[in-house]
Amino acid sequence: MTDLASWRAQFPILATCTYLVSHSLGAMPLGARDKLARFADQWATRGVRAWHEGWWEIGRTTGDLLAPILGVPRGSVSMHQNVSVAQAIVASCYRYDGPRRRVVMSALEFPTNLYLYHAFERFGAEVVVVPADDPVRVDTARFLDAIDERTVLVPFSLVLFKSAFVQDAQAIVEKARRVGAHAIADVYQAAGTLPLDLAALGVEYAVGGSVKWLCGGPGAGYLYVRPDLAPSLAPAVTGWAAHARPFQFEAGSIDYADPSERFQTGTPNVAAWSMAQAGYEIVANIGVARIREHSQRLTGRIVDHALARGYEVRSPLAAEARGGTVTLAVPNSEQVAQALLGRQVIIDHRPGAGIRMAPHFYTTEAEVDSALATLDELVSAGAGVVG
Repeated sequence: MTDLASWRAQFPILATCTYLVSHSLGAMPLGARDKLARFADQWATRGVRAWHEGWWEIGRTTGDLLAPILGVPRGSVSMHQNVSVAQAIVASCYRYDGPRRRVVMSALEFPTNLYLYHAFERFGAEVVVVPADDPVRVDTARFLDAIDERTVLVPFSLVLFKSAFVQDAQAIVEKARRVGAHAIADVYQAAGTLPLDLAALGVEYAVGGSVKWLCGGPGAGYLYVRPDLAPSLAPAVTGWAAHARPFQFEAGSIDYADPSERFQTGTPNVAAWSMAQAGYEIVANIGVARIREHSQRLTGRIVDHALARGYEVRSPLAAEARGGTVTLAVPNSEQVAQALLGRQVIIDHRPGAGIRMAPHFYTTEAEVDSALATLDELVSAGAGVVG
C-alpha cells in the first residue's frame, strides 16, 4: 500500500469516530484479532504442546519484529508486561549502598518511573528529581548538571508524555557516559512516530510499550539492553523464564540464560505479545520516517490553527522539537474535552496540561480540520478560565 489512507480499512474504530488519541491507545488493527484467534486456536487444539511450538519463543520473535523500529539489533529486545516491570529489571541490576547511588530524573517524567525509583530508596538509592519551571520542556543544561560521579542511573523520556517535547537524548547519554552513569531511554511516546536509532545513540537501556503509536495493545512492554553490556548483568528482578535451563526446574540460585532471555521474569504473556505483532508489522511496512512526515504536517496544522484562534499551545511550536501530540489549553478545557468525546472526537485531557490531540498515519487532514472546527464551536459556546 502506498497511500496512507488505504491503511484506514485495517482499523475498525476509524469508521465510528475521529480518533485522535494514539498517544494514549493506538487504534486496533484487524490483524490483532487474527493473531489472538491463532493463539486461541493453538491453545484449543494443541494444549500444552503449544509451548514447544512457538509459545516459549514468543518473547524473542516479537522483540525481533520490534528491533528494527527501535534501530537496534535483533536479539537485544526482551518483552515484558509493561514499563514498570522493564524499569524494575534494570534498576535491580545495580546496588545502592556505595558512593554511586544517585538516580537522576526530571519532574516531568511519566509518574510510573518516578514511583518505581523512589521505591528503590529503601535499598539506599538517592533519587534526584530535577525541577521543571516550564511545564512544556526540560531545561537540558540543568538536567545535565545534576548528572555527576555519584550517579548510577539516568532514566529519561525521549518524548515527554504531557507536552510531547523531544529531549536532547544525545546530550543526556553522552553526559551519563562521561561520568560513568547509565542512561535509560523511555521511548514509549516515541516508538512508532519518531524514527529511532538507539544503537547509534549508544544508550545502555531503552524501555517502552506497545499501547500507543505501535498499535500493539496492552501487555506488551519491552526492554532493550545494549548487546555489549547485556552478558555482564544479573538482574535481581527475575524468574524461571530467565534461567538457562528453565524446563529442568533446578532449585537454588539462578543460572542466567544468554541475552535477551536473561532479562525475562515469569511465564511469557503469549496472547499480548502475539497481538502486538500486528501493529509492529504495519508500522514497519509503512516506515517510521514516513509516519513522522505525516505527523509533523498534521500536528503543524493543529498548532497553526490554535495560534490563529489564540489558544495556548502547551507543546513545542517547532516541529522538530515536538513528538506526535499537541496539547492545547482552552477555556474550560476539561469540560470541552468531555464535550468533544460526546461528539465522537476522541481525545484526552491531562490535569495541568490540557487537551491532547494526536493524529497518526491513519488520520486525514479532513478529520483534523473537522475536529478543530468542533473544538472552536465548543469553546465559543462556553466560558471560564484557561484550564
